[in-house]
Amino acid sequence: MSENTEAVKCSSDMFCGNRSIPMPLIIVLAAFSLVGLYGVGNILINGHASSLGVTRSVPWGLLISTYVFFVVSSTGLCLISSMGHVFGIEKYEVIGKRAIVLAILTLLCGFGVIGMEVGHPLRMAIYNVISPNLTSAIWWMGTLYSVYMVCIIIEFYFLMKHNHKGAFYAGLAGFIAGISAHSNLGAVFGFLEARPFWHGPYLPIYFILSALISGTALIIIIMNIAYGGPSKLSEKAKNAVLSLSKLFGLLLGIIIFFDIWKIITSLYGTPPEKYETVMTLIAGPLSVNFWLFEVLIGMLIPFGLILFSRGNSVKKALMAACFAVVGIFFMRYDLVVAGQLVPMRNAEDFAGGLASYAPSFSEISIVAGAILLCCALFLAAERYLNLSEE
Repeated sequence: MSENTEAVKCSSDMFCGNRSIPMPLIIVLAAFSLVGLYGVGNILINGHASSLGVTRSVPWGLLISTYVFFVVSSTGLCLISSMGHVFGIEKYEVIGKRAIVLAILTLLCGFGVIGMEVGHPLRMAIYNVISPNLTSAIWWMGTLYSVYMVCIIIEFYFLMKHNHKGAFYAGLAGFIAGISAHSNLGAVFGFLEARPFWHGPYLPIYFILSALISGTALIIIIMNIAYGGPSKLSEKAKNAVLSLSKLFGLLLGIIIFFDIWKIITSLYGTPPEKYETVMTLIAGPLSVNFWLFEVLIGMLIPFGLILFSRGNSVKKALMAACFAVVGIFFMRYDLVVAGQLVPMRNAEDFAGGLASYAPSFSEISIVAGAILLCCALFLAAERYLNLSEE
């Protein structure tokens, strides 16, 4: 069979995947992801109280922050990929299938993680339908993310079938549903007037911005994985990655600006509880997370790599994206946990006037398992599905 004939056949075959992805790697990642079964089993057998590190004072912990990390990533992947087949920017069409399949996988893993947090996920799904609470931001979060999931699954199906019209409409619906669901996720925190650090219109906007950063970073990473490294990218893929790296640098600059003013407004005038919360980040129990992982690894190093390479180096963009994804994970953790460390009452009952929280091994195992499973599933999709747009 000639090379051209084989290329045409592969472009029309849904299961003509990237065989350069090693199967042993997929098996190893999937095997190690089974560590999550320890946490799942412990919760199902012994219950939340003895399995998780959360308390009445800090009821949201690592599982919630990891759920936020996954769904933020999913939304960002969808928003960035929509620039190609929805908004018609041709250079971004090459990222479409890979971004959407990873958006689906991160969303499903996010659902799995929060399912272990809520205790009765099946009951939650049933009552979400038969007994809706239209005044609840959490009800809207679950509903909107369910709609979003349906939209991106349909979008992926149309992309695999090369139905560009169907992909456009499904992608547009997914874009709207993703923006709605994700801004609503920010509102779940922003509506909490009892927690001044979260309360206000800042978080819904911040969540959208951070989603774009997560999505851009992950797309840069998966494009390099798909092609086997920076030096092996095709011309189309290289143009897309370099263009995304410039956008990535711009978004990082904006979020640095956001965070600086968030801290300044939280310190100036020492507003009650808001000031104490920020102090837990900059000089308290979460200071290492904040300065090392969130600020240095998550923002300054990636921004510096993009800035000094002027966005013209795929290798530097890949390094910046890897640093940023690690930093963003800790950014979610700091946001969720820091907002609860200042007690709403009886502060004298806590050492140093602050509540404490440390993730249990069950929580850590579930999170590690979910991340490894997501990686294994994406590599399997890359190996067995035709995700190339070329």
